[in-house]
Amino acid sequence: MSVDTDAAAPEGDHAADDLARQLGEAITDLPAYRRYVESKQAVENDDEVQSRIEEFEQLRQEFMLARQSGDADQEALKEVQEAQQRLHDHPVMAEYLEAQDSLEARFEGLNDLISEPLDVDFVGESGACCQD
Repeated sequence: MSVDTDAAAPEGDHAADDLARQLGEAITDLPAYRRYVESKQAVENDDEVQSRIEEFEQLRQEFMLARQSGDADQEALKEVQEAQQRLHDHPVMAEYLEAQDSLEARFEGLNDLISEPLDVDFVGESGACCQD
């Protein structure tokens, strides 16, 4: 079933939608966004990083299953943490994580600018029901 929301939207909604699309396009021009995309691509193309991701995910999955059955111990947790540290210590992954943090900080700044005239922090309150 397809619903054409644009046809029924009031004129002000179209303006807000257009501004949102423009913002999305402008974000793609941000240095922080370009850095994030490039570093993400580097992670995806680096065999060593992919191997470390697989190792971490495997250990994490095994730990989660052991925890659900009550068999998890500190040694297993330590293994997961060490694998995560090895992953994060790889220069390509470290760059990706830094780029991600920078982009998230930029998004928070944009959210503040958008929310300022509204007196509401939509992103900060999303998922938090019934806050005072």
